[in-house]
Parts: sequence; C-alpha cells; structure tokens
Amino acid sequence: MKILHLILLAAVLVSAPPLRAEPVAVTATAIPLDNSDAAVETVDALVYRGGLHLESRDPRFGGFSALGVSADGRRMISISDAAVSFSADLAYDEKGNLSGLANTDLGTLADLDGAPLAGKRWADAEAMSPGVEGEIIVAFERDHRLWRYDPGATVPRVLRPPDELSGMPGNDGVEALALLHDGRLLAISEGSPDERASVAWVSNAAGWDVLTYIADKGFRPTGAATLPDGDVVVLERFFTPRAGVRIKIKRIRAADIAAGAEITGTLLASFAPPMNIDNFEGIEAVESRDRSTHLYVISDDNFNRGEQRTLMMMFELPRR
Repeated sequence: MKILHLILLAAVLVSAPPLRAEPVAVTATAIPLDNSDAAVETVDALVYRGGLHLESRDPRFGGFSALGVSADGRRMISISDAAVSFSADLAYDEKGNLSGLANTDLGTLADLDGAPLAGKRWADAEAMSPGVEGEIIVAFERDHRLWRYDPGATVPRVLRPPDELSGMPGNDGVEALALLHDGRLLAISEGSPDERASVAWVSNAAGWDVLTYIADKGFRPTGAATLPDGDVVVLERFFTPRAGVRIKIKRIRAADIAAGAEITGTLLASFAPPMNIDNFEGIEAVESRDRSTHLYVISDDNFNRGEQRTLMMMFELPRR
C-alpha cells in the first residue's frame, strides 16, 4: 500500500483541474528558522531544510489550509478556505533545501453544478487528501461535508460524511484528513479550544468509526499527513492574543488508529517565537531519495496580510 500511496500523492497534483486556473505572480523570500539566530538548523527531532515567505498582490492569494506535495517533491498544491487552489513547482538549492517557486497558478474549486464555489459557508475548505483511486477528497467546514474530485474532473461527487458532523458548530468540523496506508481515511475535527479532546473518525467499508484525538492543553489539531512508514503526523496550533501562535508536530503510530481508540501523539517538534512561525494548517510528508522523510508545512494567513504571513517551510525527519 505504501507504493500506491506515493503514486496517489503525485496524482493529486494533476487529477482534478480547478476551474479557470491561471498564472499568478508570487514573490518567495527565503527565511531562517530562527529570527534571532540564522545559524539555528534544528528544532527538536527535525532538521530545517529551508523556508519561504510567499506574497502576491492577487486578492485571492492566502488562507491556505491544506497542502499536497508530489512524491518526487517537485510540485505542490494548496487549497484555501475560500476554495482557491494554489499550485507551483518547487525549487531547491545545491544542498536540496527549499529555495523558491516557479510556474505558480491559482484556480477555483467547482460546486456540484460546475460553477465556482463562492461564499464563506460553501467555500471553507479546511483539509484535503488523496483517495485510493487517485481522486482528491476535500473537507469543508461551516456547511460540513466531504467532496470527491475524481481524476480529470472538475465537478465533485458527494461522499457520505461521519454522522456526528451534522451536529457540530460551523467552525469545529474536519481540520485534518489523511489517507492511511491500508486505504482508510483518518479525519480529525478541530473541536473546542476549551477541551483537549477532539472527535475523530477512521473510515471503513460501511462508513466511519469514531475515535478521539487528544491534543496538548490549549492546542487544536489543524492538519495531518501519512509518513512513509504508515505513521501519521499531526499539526497542533495554540493561539491567544497575548501569547501569539505556538505550533507542535506530533507523531501517531499507525497501530493506534482504530475504532474507539483514544489517540495522542508523541512530540516531534515544538515551535515558538523567535522562530519563524505562523498559523500552520497544511502539512505533507514525502520520502526522500536517502529514505529520510521531508515534511512540508504551509500557513493560513486568514487574508490578514498586515498581521499574518503565508509561510511554506520544509523539514527533514531523519531515519529512525
């Protein structure tokens, strides 16, 4: 199943063209891991492999909540909470560190009638994952739903969501979605910042089984990706106006993902100022040629350009 997952990861980037994709000018400025010391190259278990501050004058640019990267690390796609897709070729320096973007474009995801998705209630895409047949599965909040964009198609098909989603508040829906190596989907809701537990689900042949994700106190899950060995990494975000943003990346064992389970990850890395961080919501994992793992993350600036930034960063998770 591992090989299939890598093939599908590449298929995500070509299988479901958005409506009216067109080139967009994007400036990519290299950033250090630590603003106070450019020589810092590690954070806990992760090695920093380059990062970019992405800017564009196009008003559609920003709000990126989900991320996919091809198996060869050469192409990326991100989806915003305005149902806009951002695609680009990734460039690397002589050391293999992320150094820039090329061939950047923006498109819009389609509604069920083929028209561009519009309006916060309908367009609030928060997570995406490849499916077992090369499709893209997108999770939306506010109007909670899962839509499947099949290879070569722009018009989606409706997937049956977990039953519990219908009763959830508009902003507490699925934030993290990952295709497991056995073909199941793992979905994790954002939940409430006042509670550590979030409802999560894992798919089965008949629908969805419920499980519980336990975040660190004050943190909420915002993204997930499957590692080459089958384990899952989860982004967790903390924010208060006084303390600002804090980010953690956790690792969940594949064996722990089961119906009725209570899962909480082990810490891979913890990010806080003066590190270059923002509201990271998208994460992807790709196996490198030397069989280490590259993690990519992207931030949602909430279209608040005066206060927040769109950052894309790359890390290496060394082999165990």
